[in-house]
Amino acid sequence: MRLRLVPGTATSIGSLPHLDPDDGAAFVLARHPDLPAVPQLPRRSRRAGMVAEAAVGIPGVEVVDDGSLVVDAPLLEANGADGAFLDAAPLPDGLVAFLEQVAGRTKPVKLQLTGPVTLGIALVRAGVAPDPAFAVAAAAVRARARRLLEQAARRAPAAAAVLFLDEPGLTCSEHPGFPLARHGVTDLLSGVLSDSAAAATGVHCCGPTDWGAVVEAGPDILSLPVPLVGAADPLAISGFLESGGRVAWGAVPTDGPVSDDVGLLWRRLVGAWCDLVRAGCDPVLLRSRSLVTPACGLAGHGLSQADLALRLARELGQRAHDQAVASRLAVGG
Repeated sequence: MRLRLVPGTATSIGSLPHLDPDDGAAFVLARHPDLPAVPQLPRRSRRAGMVAEAAVGIPGVEVVDDGSLVVDAPLLEANGADGAFLDAAPLPDGLVAFLEQVAGRTKPVKLQLTGPVTLGIALVRAGVAPDPAFAVAAAAVRARARRLLEQAARRAPAAAAVLFLDEPGLTCSEHPGFPLARHGVTDLLSGVLSDSAAAATGVHCCGPTDWGAVVEAGPDILSLPVPLVGAADPLAISGFLESGGRVAWGAVPTDGPVSDDVGLLWRRLVGAWCDLVRAGCDPVLLRSRSLVTPACGLAGHGLSQADLALRLARELGQRAHDQAVASRLAVGG
């Protein structure tokens, strides 16, 4: 199904401070009606954290009450590489509520799940050797992605699904002790992305990483915080946009209290674009192939701050949309 998004479409990364799944789903649908994101609700339980949810159902992995993983490595290595075990795993509460509220929807929806790099690192830290840890992580994420897309298609068959891999683990990818080579990162991501039947796929990372390796994996959307644009490879971003990719700009900071100064946030975003233009990026593509989001999840914020962050993302998205339209008219004229 072809994805149609206007420039500056606003969406969110996933985690919210809500305790009630129905409230969380209604919140994202109201604040970002063009591309609402499935809410993740880690405040309901530590078992609802991103790694804990990703690990549920993997043979040999127990998710304990504090959200950490206890692993029987031999059992995991013997039974965890095909992913079939996840068919019976419970669906997260936020996802269930979201799917109920988008039933019959025709506009796109954004789905996300923990990526294979991040899940693999969690398994390594729990005592699994790197090779089986990443093999099991890839199988688990592929299986979970298929199930997620099937559930969305059952509830809203006319809605295009945008599937994001949330990969905070990529922030360690350039460290000398990282357990995957650069090509291993690309292969792991591409194996999941290429297996997806989503209308579009994305990779989100909330910290500095090798975005060139991510681009090579073949996502349709890159998602990164605006303050980190200067650390990204402008040639990788430029080539990505020119090949039809989109960038979700994390333009509302989430690492502290949310400022209500949309003008300041807009100047930061435009400043990042200007830096990329000076490095060779097309200014029209930067705007016309843009989405706008908070920089990361919002579970660490209060309800009013989360509401402000999503409202600001939508306001920034409208400004990006207006500039994209103006830029196209200027070029056409």
